[in-house]
Amino acid sequence: MAGHSKWSNIQHRKGAQDKKRAKLFTKFGRELTIAAKEGGGDPDFNPRLRLAIERAKAGNMPKDILERAIKKGTGELEGVEYMEIRYEGYGPAGTAFIVDVVTDNKNRSASEVRMVFTRKGGNLGTDGAVAWMFKREGVITVKSDGIDPDEFMMAALEAGAEDVISEDGMFEVIADCGEFQNVLDNLKAAGYKYEEAEIEMNAENKMEITDLDTAKKVMALYEALEDLDDVQEVYSNFDFSDEILEQLDD
Repeated sequence: MAGHSKWSNIQHRKGAQDKKRAKLFTKFGRELTIAAKEGGGDPDFNPRLRLAIERAKAGNMPKDILERAIKKGTGELEGVEYMEIRYEGYGPAGTAFIVDVVTDNKNRSASEVRMVFTRKGGNLGTDGAVAWMFKREGVITVKSDGIDPDEFMMAALEAGAEDVISEDGMFEVIADCGEFQNVLDNLKAAGYKYEEAEIEMNAENKMEITDLDTAKKVMALYEALEDLDDVQEVYSNFDFSDEILEQLDD
């Protein structure tokens, strides 16, 4: 088990934002609609939709809202025409950022994302500016309490995972995108319950931030981007030391 978990750097902060139920349900709904439009409304034949449904249910999204979002994607109900757009840019200290947006107005989204980068000490780049620094991977997180690390490692590898990271009370299972759904299904069949399961853009080389002032600026940009209504996910290559994390939490 090697590497540094995204969980300790970002996920505990995302948790506070995820309590904003309206924004979270909007995020789930857009993903459900897009997944259904892309691959149909039957989750048995649409892995993206199946995962979106599982995440929405785990987030306590009401069943009727969930079903309406799917029907908007299949055309059974009238809905907004969403577009998926990816923005790339640089933050303080040269940190790299990828911002995935789902929107019905690309001009609005571009303006809002650009404004946040500018106001928070970064700048919006062109397509491909930082994407080469990241690798698209499936990531599954499982609470490690009461689980033998060696047994879980073997189970994850047998399920088809590429690697397992153990940190901060969590196992983070890394899988190839093509094997992601199989790994998830195999882990569930083996009796393991996951906290998060998603396709992510993970930085292949992290940039460690050791200065508190810089860390605050980087985190301010990250959180401001996450707060935008059209933003689905924000990825970056920054990495905070335990000391910096403690100071940020004070």
